[in-house]
Amino acid sequence: MNRNWAVNQDGFTIFPPMFNHGELAVIIEALASPKLERSRAGMRHILSQPSVARIAHSPELFDIAQIYLGNRAKPFRATLFDKSHEANWLVAWHQDTALPLRRRRDVSGWGPWSVKAGIFYAHAPASALEKILALRLHLDPSTSRNGPLRVLPGTHNRGVLTDDSIHNLATKIRPVDCLVRQGGVIAMQPLLVHASSKSQDPNPRRVLHIEYSATMNFAEGLELALA
Repeated sequence: MNRNWAVNQDGFTIFPPMFNHGELAVIIEALASPKLERSRAGMRHILSQPSVARIAHSPELFDIAQIYLGNRAKPFRATLFDKSHEANWLVAWHQDTALPLRRRRDVSGWGPWSVKAGIFYAHAPASALEKILALRLHLDPSTSRNGPLRVLPGTHNRGVLTDDSIHNLATKIRPVDCLVRQGGVIAMQPLLVHASSKSQDPNPRRVLHIEYSATMNFAEGLELALA
């Protein structure tokens, strides 16, 4: 199967393990540092963390991003999702539409705006989000019991959807559970409708979510922030 075609057709694809246990252990140890600010769900804005920056620019991930986005692809944001029996949550069906930006500018089609950890965010139009690809590196296996990513295939081609439209699609499209081995990667488009349930497993389900863009500059001077 041509995985680049699958991302375009379905909005996601799953890659087999690309990193061994030792490589993952280095990342896990670095992200366990008490110096890093954590939330209940994990950590945001960690692209500047050296081990995360290295993995984001590794040939394994960078090559995927460039195949889909072109040779100007660049990582701009990294987030750790750390779901466990102690820190457990569910995520309703949604699209990822908010992007970090260096400064606020009132541009048609962008907004509403917010500030997260000192960084401006705006909900972006489909024309910008189509230039984004997320790569989800699984630091632990993702199983049917630990709240895996669930997706509605093909919904990335419908633009930015309202909550009612998303709810309607969730009643009509058969969801797919993305089960991934440790070290495996999911490539997905941000407009793909996705969700996850609570974990029923006492072991952690840690995912390093790294986003890449085909460009750092969008309409009328809007520029992505590194986060």
